[in-house]
Amino acid sequence: MKPLTKAEEQIMQALWQTGPAFVKDIIEAMPEPKPHYNTVSTLIKILIEKGFVEFKVFGKSHQYAPTITREAYSHKTVSNLVKGYFEGSVSNLVSFFVKEKDISVQELEKLVEHIKDAQKHSK
Repeated sequence: MKPLTKAEEQIMQALWQTGPAFVKDIIEAMPEPKPHYNTVSTLIKILIEKGFVEFKVFGKSHQYAPTITREAYSHKTVSNLVKGYFEGSVSNLVSFFVKEKDISVQELEKLVEHIKDAQKHSK
């Protein structure tokens, strides 16, 4: 999977929010300042080439839809981050946030509870 640029990711966020949509609907779902119609159209063409978006033709209009879920993209992105910057270790990732004071004791306790719950349900 090719990585998304920031602009491409904004388009995908809008598509994940709206579901299948026309360009005008995608623009409406995007934050201010709204990009130009032609800019969005160009980015969608790139996303189609990368395999992130598909379309259906309705007369002269095209309706676009994501081919990957937000969850699947998030999983792949986080996995790449952990592999690329933290030697493949989630523990190293968490340690980084602890050292940077970007995570509180309460958040760490919640993580431990999530891990315990996941282990209980996987047995």
